[in-house]
This record gives sequence, structure tokens and C-alpha cells, in this order.
Amino acid sequence: MNIDDWKSQIKRGTLEFCILLMIKQRPSYGYEIISTLEEYPILAAKENTINPLLRRLLKEEYISSSWQESVKGLPPRKYYSVTDKGLEYISAMSGEWNNLLNAINKIKGE
Repeated sequence: MNIDDWKSQIKRGTLEFCILLMIKQRPSYGYEIISTLEEYPILAAKENTINPLLRRLLKEEYISSSWQESVKGLPPRKYYSVTDKGLEYISAMSGEWNNLLNAINKIKGE
């Protein structure tokens, strides 16, 4: 396995968590989520990755969606918000994330 394969594995496991954290901060639409993730190269992902993930999170009721009008002349945008069930999920994920970081830091000797 090379470093790019390893980075891909890391991304796959953390992208859902990062998207939920972003939407928790404020409701966001798909392109906005993709643009924000592009600010962090290890998390950058395309529509064909993000949109199925958003659909699954909707189906599992961790997020909800609503259409909102945008700037005059542009079509409405679908905004995503975290549900109460999503907040519980984020809380559980945060605990596990912290456990993982603590374990890694201990193994590294930090």
C-alpha cells in the first residue's frame, strides 16, 4: 500500500464525521460542503462521493433537507441541517474520535 491508498482509507472513514460537523455549525448546501472540504486537501471529494453520502444521511435521519431560494436568477438550493438523531450520532462519533486520537498519541509516545 502506498501513502495515497492510506490517505484514501483515512478519508473514507472520516468524511461522514466531518460533513456532519460542518452541517452542525450551520445549514449548508451540497456545493458549499464540497467547496469547504476542498480547503482541506485530504478531505476533498467530488459530487459523486458527497451526494450519495448526503442521501444516506437523509435516509438514516441524521440530517434533514429543505429548499431555499437563492440569489435572483439562480435556482433554489437544497440545504442540509442536522437532526436531533444526528446530534446524538455526532456526540457518539466525537467520543470515539477522541478515543482514537488518545490511543494514537499514546502509541506515538505523546
